[in-house]
Amino acid sequence: LKAPSNLTFGVYQLCLMVEQRHYLVSKTVEEVQKIIQQLTTEISYKATRFQAISNSGIHNENIKVLAPSQFLITVPLRGLAGYRECQVRHWRYYTVHGAKLLSSVRDPEELHQWLEVEQFSKSLQQWHETDVNIEGDLVPAKVLIVFRELVEKSIISCNLSSKVTVLESFSSVVRVAVETSESQVEVELVPAVEIPTCWPEKARWPRCLKRWPSQEKVQCIKSLGFDLLARSNYHWQLCFSRAEHILMEGLDEDGGCRMKCFRVMRQMKEDVWCAGNKPVITAYHLQTVLFWTCEKYPRTKDWRCFPEAFLRLVQKLHKCVSQHFLKHYFVKNTNLLKYANTSDLDLVASKLAVFLEDPVFCLD
Repeated sequence: LKAPSNLTFGVYQLCLMVEQRHYLVSKTVEEVQKIIQQLTTEISYKATRFQAISNSGIHNENIKVLAPSQFLITVPLRGLAGYRECQVRHWRYYTVHGAKLLSSVRDPEELHQWLEVEQFSKSLQQWHETDVNIEGDLVPAKVLIVFRELVEKSIISCNLSSKVTVLESFSSVVRVAVETSESQVEVELVPAVEIPTCWPEKARWPRCLKRWPSQEKVQCIKSLGFDLLARSNYHWQLCFSRAEHILMEGLDEDGGCRMKCFRVMRQMKEDVWCAGNKPVITAYHLQTVLFWTCEKYPRTKDWRCFPEAFLRLVQKLHKCVSQHFLKHYFVKNTNLLKYANTSDLDLVASKLAVFLEDPVFCLD
């Protein structure tokens, strides 16, 4: 797809909007971070298994901005160290409440795994208690029940009732509404086991003979490990936030326009293609599309011309949304759009198709 020469005019307007968005989101992140830090400090005081989030600005690795009014914040868990992969497979016959089952619980999907307390060479006695442990397994649903109660109590003891409200949920996840000076932000608070010592076997990355990222960066990324998130009933979700942060941080060391492409695409997504408070396509999906495109086009010259590079990125997004299929960057057998609403995806795909037919019209 050849970019029209006058595409740049519309992009200039968008870049101004990108700067405005950055300012507003940075301000919101700062406010939300301050409130959640206060809340998690109180939670940590009440229960040492939970750690307060750090206060490190907009680039806090605990905070993912999925959309301007939709955040995901991980809350680190204490007292679990010396992780090792579990080599023996066995069946589980219990409900999340500890009752016996006649048939076994289903196996985890590719991006998930069981977690046994014995996988850690060092563990606090609290992780062996029945409020979070069933038959040696650390059960996410039970951790979330304990965490939700602590969140509710801490909101009151911190006098945050006017700023933070726990939202009702059909699942065990913990979501809160946070009032900021500009708007209300929905935040999912996720207990996380940080594992900075090893790389998971499920993440068979990088794939053979790939030129992006460099071998030096690959070694750096794999040395940072991964996290396990409590977001479901039985299984812990693999998360690579530190790895993703490093990939984004050094994106344009060669002087390319990858980050500019990403930011403009994100702006178009939020304003035109997929607006709203709970979009079917989030910034995380766009970041994954960017990683796959960087891997396919590793050369510096592929990222010199902004209009062509940008349209190539949008083409990739359109293909993924149209097919309802976007592979996770590190765990390739995982489709990030598997549980997305297909009607919403089709609507986004149609808007992307309109844009690709006439990029200038949509950008102006």
